Order: sequence, then C-alpha cells, then structure tokens
Amino acid sequence: MHELSITEGILSIVLAQAETNNAKKVTRVNLKIGKMATVVSDCVRFYFELMSKDTIAKGAEVKIEEVPIKGKCFLCKGEFEMDELCLVCPKCQAIGVEVVSGKELFVESIEIE
Repeated sequence: MHELSITEGILSIVLAQAETNNAKKVTRVNLKIGKMATVVSDCVRFYFELMSKDTIAKGAEVKIEEVPIKGKCFLCKGEFEMDELCLVCPKCQAIGVEVVSGKELFVESIEIE
C-alpha cells in the first residue's frame, strides 16, 4: 500500500516541474523503479491516473523502467544480476556483495506540451 504515498510524491514532482516549465499538459512520465524498491508498477499507474484526474497530468502515460538488482563482489570485483538479494558471489563464491543497482525509485523525465 506504500505505492499510494510514493505515487503522491511522484505526482507532486511532476506537477512542480510542469509548472516551472510553463506546461499546459503533461503527456508522459518516465520512471525508474528498482526491483528492491518493492513497488508494484500497476499500482503506481492506477494511483497516478486516479490522483491526476483534476490536473494537467490527466491522461499522461506512465512509463516504468524496472531496474534489475545487480551486485558487485568485494573480492573478485565481478558484477552480476540477481533475482533477489544474495550475499554470495556466483563467480568466486566469496561472501560479500555490494548492491550497485536495483534500489532506484525516481522520476527520470517528463514530457510536456
């Protein structure tokens, strides 16, 4: 259910940027959301549609790029993609992995008229 407050923040950012740029309409919102952010993309789209209905963002397409979880081994420095958080390097079996992507949650860009 945290998607509601996240989407509220996204809409706030979008409307502020649209206003700063004297937009008449927001046509598209491009988001990056990492798998570790545990955000349900369909919920974000639903809430955005619901909350933007009385704004210049009404009807805007919400495009979400889902960022995979990637780790980097502290020992061999190898980078690899993970389905879920893992602390063991699949290349050298060392314990100790830094998460280098997958935690993202931000508005990458907006398209306006």
